[in-house]
Parts: sequence; structure tokens; C-alpha cells
Amino acid sequence: MECKKALVDAAGDLEEAVTILRKRGQAAALKKAGRTTSEGLIGSYVHGGKIGVLIEVNCETDFVAKTPEFQELVKDLAMQVAAASPAQARFVRREEVPEEVLAKEGEILRGQAAASGKPAQVVDKIVEGKLGKFYSEVVLLEQPFIRNQEITVQQHITSMIAILKENIQVRRFARFERGEPI
Repeated sequence: MECKKALVDAAGDLEEAVTILRKRGQAAALKKAGRTTSEGLIGSYVHGGKIGVLIEVNCETDFVAKTPEFQELVKDLAMQVAAASPAQARFVRREEVPEEVLAKEGEILRGQAAASGKPAQVVDKIVEGKLGKFYSEVVLLEQPFIRNQEITVQQHITSMIAILKENIQVRRFARFERGEPI
């Protein structure tokens, strides 16, 4: 029925109907964002005996945690972490990046931008843009999703929230690579 309503709203334009459905799904996900996620799964992924990942993904009920869609999401997220190089995917969300890491990165980027001889306000914009790129490298939820590079991991999770009708949160993860220092 939702598809039919979206087609009617889009005056029969299939692409516009898909856009409408995606927007409605994101709106539904925002409504669910504040709800408690105390159930879920700890998933694992091992790639060729060289890289291993453990990830905890939470949802609201054990019923949803047992669905194939949720289990596939957990597997995809574990593969996402495995695909990132060791320097990447260090944090789940932007708020987890420590101030000292941000300050150090900002200092390095400011030095690089200042060396180009640009005016101060341009340097600030360059640093801001490069910090955005830094976040997309080290924050799991801001990385391009491995199965669809056009969306971020957070956008994929949001689409799954719309499908499963429950709040979903990545709580934590650990990535291990053979020979990597502890």
C-alpha cells in the first residue's frame, strides 16, 4: 500500500516514488532514534584467516534480532569493518573521536593548508573540508557502504530501520589483523 500511495503522490513517476519512499523511511527512522536498543547480535567475520572482526549491533527486540534481514545487516557491517584498513574505522560515530585526536589532525591539516599560501578564511574552509574527509575515513557510520558506495553506512542502517521498524545502533566493534601490533 505504501508503494501504491508513493506512486500516486509521484503522479506515476517510478523514480520519484522511490525517492518519496526513501524520504518516508528516513523520517520513520528519525522517530525511532530515541528508542532503547537492548537486544541484538554480536556478529563476526573472518577474512582468509588474516583479518577478524567482532561487532555488536543492537535493536529493540529479540524478534527483530532473529530476522534474516537483521542478521544480514550485522554480517555486512562486520565485512565493512574488515574491509577498512587498520588506520580506518577506529570509531563508531563522530562524537567518539577524542578531542586530542581531532586537535592533532586539525593542526596537521591547518599546517598543510597554510603552506599553500591561501588567505586565513580559505585555510579554515580547507581544514573543515579535510576534517570531513577524515571523519569519513575513521568513523564507521560515515564511511561509504561497501555494497553501495553511493550511500554511507549510516544511510544503509537508516534504510534497514525503515524496513525492520525498529531502532538499530552499532554499539562497538573490534578489528584484528594478523601481525598487527597490539
